Amino acid sequence: MIPELACTAVAVCLYLNTLDADFCYDDSRAIKTNQDLLPETPWTNVLHDDFWGTLLTHSGSHKSYRPLCTLSFRLNHALGGLRPWGYHLVNVGLHGAVTGLFTALCGPLLRGPGGDGPPWSLLAGLLFASHPAHTEAVAGVVGRADVGAALFFLLSVFCYARHCGLRRDLPPTGAFQTPTRHCDGDVGGGESGGGGGGGGVLRCWAWMLGSLLCAAASMLWKEQGVTVLAVSAAYDLLLVQRLRLRQALLLLLGKKKSVPALQSVAVLSCWGVFLLSARLYWMGNKPPNFSNSDNPAADSPHLLTRTLTFLHLPAANAWLLLFPDKLSFDWSMDAVPLVSALADWRNLQSLAFYFVYVLLAVSGLRDPAGSANGTNGKASLANGKASSLANGKASSTTNGKASSMTNGKASSMTNGKASSMTNGKASSLANGKPIANGKPLPNGKHIANGNGYHPVLDANHNAPPENGAQKWLTDGAARPTAPPRRSPLPPAESVVAFSLSLLTLPFLPATNLFFYVGFVIAERVLYIPSMGFSLLVALGARGLYARWPSGGGRALLLGLCGGLVLLNGVRTVQRNSDWSNEENLYRSGISVNPAKAWGNLGNVLKNQAKMAEAERAYRNALFYRGNMADMLYNLGLLLQETERFPEALHYYRLAISSRPTLASAYLNTGIVLMNQGSLEEARRTFSTCAEIPDENLKDPHAHKSSVTSCLYNLGKLLHEQGLQEEALSVYQRAVHKMPRQFAPQSLFNMMGEAYMRLHRLEDAAHWYRESLRAKPDHIPAHLTYGKLLAAIGQKAEAEKYYLRAIQLDPTKGNCYMHYGQFLLELSRLEEAAAMAERAAELDSGEFDVVFSAAHMLRQASLNEAAERQYERAASLRPDYPAALMNLGAILHLNGKLPEAEAKYLRALRLKPDDAITRSNLRKLWNIMERQGLRTKAGSTG
Repeated sequence: MIPELACTAVAVCLYLNTLDADFCYDDSRAIKTNQDLLPETPWTNVLHDDFWGTLLTHSGSHKSYRPLCTLSFRLNHALGGLRPWGYHLVNVGLHGAVTGLFTALCGPLLRGPGGDGPPWSLLAGLLFASHPAHTEAVAGVVGRADVGAALFFLLSVFCYARHCGLRRDLPPTGAFQTPTRHCDGDVGGGESGGGGGGGGVLRCWAWMLGSLLCAAASMLWKEQGVTVLAVSAAYDLLLVQRLRLRQALLLLLGKKKSVPALQSVAVLSCWGVFLLSARLYWMGNKPPNFSNSDNPAADSPHLLTRTLTFLHLPAANAWLLLFPDKLSFDWSMDAVPLVSALADWRNLQSLAFYFVYVLLAVSGLRDPAGSANGTNGKASLANGKASSLANGKASSTTNGKASSMTNGKASSMTNGKASSMTNGKASSLANGKPIANGKPLPNGKHIANGNGYHPVLDANHNAPPENGAQKWLTDGAARPTAPPRRSPLPPAESVVAFSLSLLTLPFLPATNLFFYVGFVIAERVLYIPSMGFSLLVALGARGLYARWPSGGGRALLLGLCGGLVLLNGVRTVQRNSDWSNEENLYRSGISVNPAKAWGNLGNVLKNQAKMAEAERAYRNALFYRGNMADMLYNLGLLLQETERFPEALHYYRLAISSRPTLASAYLNTGIVLMNQGSLEEARRTFSTCAEIPDENLKDPHAHKSSVTSCLYNLGKLLHEQGLQEEALSVYQRAVHKMPRQFAPQSLFNMMGEAYMRLHRLEDAAHWYRESLRAKPDHIPAHLTYGKLLAAIGQKAEAEKYYLRAIQLDPTKGNCYMHYGQFLLELSRLEEAAAMAERAAELDSGEFDVVFSAAHMLRQASLNEAAERQYERAASLRPDYPAALMNLGAILHLNGKLPEAEAKYLRALRLKPDDAITRSNLRKLWNIMERQGLRTKAGSTG
């Protein structure tokens, strides 16, 4: 228990510094913008949506069906909203639990002979706890899918091990016809006794059911979890049945003693087929679609390139486990260049990897030297007969001499003398003297009499232990009470083979062997396979420790193991700091994936208002990969926000050229064109965007949001042009297309505005109320609904909405302006003037607010105040004819005739055919002539 607790503590401590980390990379899409986490979304949606909140059967779905992980995020969201601390705490806790279970799994597999030597399971657990490649899975919140899957993965293995432990004790009349050997590495702690009868059968299959359910849960955390069924089968065949190359054919032929194992493996296989079939059906019987940048090799038209690259990728992943120095949040695009020629030096790396792998696999499955059926030199089986252990030696082998079984007869060599078994009676030679007929040897040797093996009693009539595996049988008598049996140690070869299966089988889905995947390398995919790697390293260290002489060599080995754990821990803590925030994360990935890292870093810098640095980052990204539509669009957006509109349009059009389905680029192109006065071109752009389908798009929700925004802006453009019926038709299309996460309050409010213009007041009131229902604090809806209520005579109710709007945002001048106009209609002139002054003061840089405030002050006959606001409005738009004309008019009323004349003349230069300005100017000149300020000859038509 101590190694498990120690490794769990280390695993938790190494990641404590991640508790203060922010959301990073994929966390935003999986958590921040995932509607399935919101309480108003039915929780059953997670059963139909993928990990990112997209309908699983949608053509653009990632097909990553992980409902248990999404439900855990939803629980986090319910308890703590979007505060990252709680999400990271759960990840760290899960990692600690996985580490403890893995250490417990390694205990029986790495125990030294007689329990002596260092606790090698501690080394395996510490290697797993501290491996830097796990940082993405633990420090990145979306990595919870891998950690949660690993937890149920191990629980499934434990349940299956207990099933194997109980299976060996079933009587011949039970579910199995022949009891199997005890699993030498039984992590489930097989239960001795009580195995007979129906109760033993039920317990045995109850543990199998638990294993199957945990396997399903592991798959529902992440797809990779289903591979635990194959790992459990490997556990049974390699550790319980101790399958060897020579025995494989006999097992497949179904020898009687192999039937129980074959039955268990068949159940695992059937359950695996069922789970995979159900999942394929649930996701619409279609594989996911990935872009060529996600997995460039899969998109290569050359068979040689695809083959060499896919053969190289497992070697590259193995290198990350061996030497995790260069890690990255993303390995897509050109992070791993394609292997396109046989002369590429990386092919040597691939060959070396596969050579070592095959060498380990063969050594793990080969028959031990000296016996075709022996295991670790401890016991042998032949034709169903068993040998017993005495003092750690096989009864049929003494002093290194071999015994053999032939046609049920046993012979043995003891100090060069032979013994034999005939007709069920045993005879043997000990120190040259024959013993037979069940008599015990005085020196503690065993005798077989056909009814079983008898322990030799010492002077106190106590049975000496036989390396923890003493048989307690009598001549037909009842089995006496005995201490719990402890299985022999698993042979090193079997553990090597099982380690390779634990390393390989969970990694198989990522190899592109069965289907193309949407990534090149993903460090979090290595979370479960690294268990096999850690077990293999610890096993190798144990072997070296046993072979090296005691003293300095062993001390050096233990020091090297401790140093390796320490280096891993330091690298993990360092990598945690990279995952503490997005800026650190993306800067750390520049050396591996410069295009993706620079582009994402640009987004971070832009959000920090570091526009110049962000622009440089975007341009660096495009230097490495110039056709990235997202980066072209992001650069255009930055240029638009800095009012460099022609450049922004250029990059938006490049983004559309690179990806014609990028709806957000159409949206912003239309907005820029509309602001520049190119209304017809803007209208065409919005209309084109509205027709783009969402088929095969990576993020259909974001696409639908952009399409809805395009329709909203198109309707607004038509609304401003007075085309209310067309505007309403467009708005209705937008309502039909908008996704769940779209905020509809502005759209509903504009629909109310359009109905208001058409004098369909009941329809207008309906959509104003819908806008307020969608967002109760939506200020524009309060103002427009208040205007409607005032128009239908509900003045008191209208005033409540105006005051509520001001209460929602007391710093917004537009609210005071609308309320002032309402007061003006009620002839509450002083209050209206006060609202106008307040509005102009708060929004002194907003032309519309200042201009409207000046109008209200003029209507309230506060001409001096009105003059000040008209002056301010004209300074905001010095080339706007209406502002100059109204400034001239107020100066005219205030008796400042020469100043008024100058403003009228300037307005006419900007708009020569304006009848009102010309009329006002003629009136002004008449007054000036009467006052002698101007002669009649100086007047103009």
